[in-house]
Amino acid sequence: MKIGVIDYGMGNLFSVVQALNRLGCEVVVTDDEQKLDATDALLLPGVGAFPDARKRLAETKLDRYLIKAQSQNRPLLGICLGMQLLFEQSDEVTSTNGLGFFKGQIKRFSGTNEGRAYRVPHMGWNQLVMANRPAWLENSAPAKHVYFVHSFYATHIEESELVAYAEYCGIRVPGIVTKGSVTGMQFHPEKSGELGVYLLEQWLKGVKAC
Repeated sequence: MKIGVIDYGMGNLFSVVQALNRLGCEVVVTDDEQKLDATDALLLPGVGAFPDARKRLAETKLDRYLIKAQSQNRPLLGICLGMQLLFEQSDEVTSTNGLGFFKGQIKRFSGTNEGRAYRVPHMGWNQLVMANRPAWLENSAPAKHVYFVHSFYATHIEESELVAYAEYCGIRVPGIVTKGSVTGMQFHPEKSGELGVYLLEQWLKGVKAC
């Protein structure tokens, strides 16, 4: 299976590429649309600020490419900032429109809850709780925890699109969302041990079934 990792200058790509290689995938890291067209599925990574990432997607016209891919029901996985870019809007730095594949807004953790301070970013291992099980995730998971590193999270989402979440200081943090052929993972599956490998593997099986 060939996976196209979208290279728009905003991702630490080594670990996710290595994880996909270990699962037997041929990985193409590129911003070339013709090369991406020749892949079975797309992966949108992301590290950094939402406005910068959105600007880079526009400058490279990869935002238009992703919109076209979504309209063609091509499998797409967004990871961390890559997931956040799939939503309608983000408040990070300045209000910025996302790709709009999912309903919802990206907000910063406030750092306080009922007068009690908590750490921002949300960083480390946290339990993933299943809410809705999509077709590509049929079996029980072998573990419960995944690895998060983020200061912003998705809010006002469609409940029907929520697959799994984590609890952090009284906040329900969407961990996996899915709609049609598009999936987002807020955590880093490539750094999440047994459960992360399992989730990537199940997503790839879903791609193959398509």
